[in-house]
Amino acid sequence: MADAPARVPRNVVALGVVSLLGDVASEMIYPLLPVFLSSVLGASGTAIGAIEGFAESTSSLLKLASGWWADRARHRKPLVIVGYAISAVARPLVGVATATWHVLAVRMSDRTGKGIRTSPRDALLADSTDADVRGRAYGLHRALDNTGAVMGPLLGWMLYEALHVPMRSVFLWSVVPGVLSVAVLVWFVREPAHAPPATTSAPGVGATQAPLGAAFWRYLAVLFVFTLGASSDAFVLLRAQQLGVPVAAIPLLYAALNIVKAVSSTPGGALSDRRGRRPVIIAGWMLYAAVYLGFALASAAWHAVALFVAYGFFFGLTEGTEKAFVADLVPATRRGTAFGWYNFAIGIGALPASLVFGAVWDRFGSATAFGIGAALAAVAAGGLVALVPRR
Repeated sequence: MADAPARVPRNVVALGVVSLLGDVASEMIYPLLPVFLSSVLGASGTAIGAIEGFAESTSSLLKLASGWWADRARHRKPLVIVGYAISAVARPLVGVATATWHVLAVRMSDRTGKGIRTSPRDALLADSTDADVRGRAYGLHRALDNTGAVMGPLLGWMLYEALHVPMRSVFLWSVVPGVLSVAVLVWFVREPAHAPPATTSAPGVGATQAPLGAAFWRYLAVLFVFTLGASSDAFVLLRAQQLGVPVAAIPLLYAALNIVKAVSSTPGGALSDRRGRRPVIIAGWMLYAAVYLGFALASAAWHAVALFVAYGFFFGLTEGTEKAFVADLVPATRRGTAFGWYNFAIGIGALPASLVFGAVWDRFGSATAFGIGAALAAVAAGGLVALVPRR
């Protein structure tokens, strides 16, 4: 009789609850933000792309630095706490914004917190988990994170539509789950006993300077190509509105997307434990290409609903699996740095991706912008087949 799979550690669950609460705070705001920017503040598609691109690029630079530091610090947890705390304080300030640049400043502050916490948190998850359940652990973490992304839009919709709370007040209320996420992190997350110790080695010497490996760098290059076609989801939400989905229903549609993410993330990660990371990532990227092509060709509101459901399965297949693949490819003592580079590649690609997508949208229309995104995703999937080994 086959042995039962190892259980996912409590630390993974606790970090998942922290992410759940953080996402409730974030996603109360995010589905309404493009509408707020375009209809209240009069921002163009290019301006929205610039806000999202600059915010994510700021985050990506800090993810790289915080990952490097996490490999050298004795404890990873303090960096994670600082990052969540900054976001919890900054995020609600969208509610007092009166100009587009105010939103840019708030988004960059929020993403600064994300940049500080993400790489140390991802490394903390790897430190807490055995390799044979790593995909399932990252998938579970993403499932809890996406559960928060379901609850957030629903809470935002209830406040805005059902209780008729002004949009600005909805943004301000996001402080409550943000503060709760920091409290759970402080009280329930523990440093794993086998976390890499600090080092005082000179550059180029010691365990924290072990090479990351050629396979990791090829994986990162292919991932960057995919990211260039992966614009901000603000454009997906705007496309849904363009296809006839009412503004009041946008948070519900976004919640439906995140329900699919939450349901599919743990099975998607577990599938990569059994079948390998690379085939699951390739399948996810090809699904992404099909969904973006669908958004390019769509002509009715129900098309948007169907495409949002399919889009959720892309995240379920790839979000946890991509991170588990990073942990597989590098030495344990370099995980913080590796996740820093991984998050940096995704984030630094967000600026040109969102800027170009917004510019193409304004000049040539949404169908052309989504078509370019689909093509880049297909190219990246082919690059993964050609350049990156299965393990």
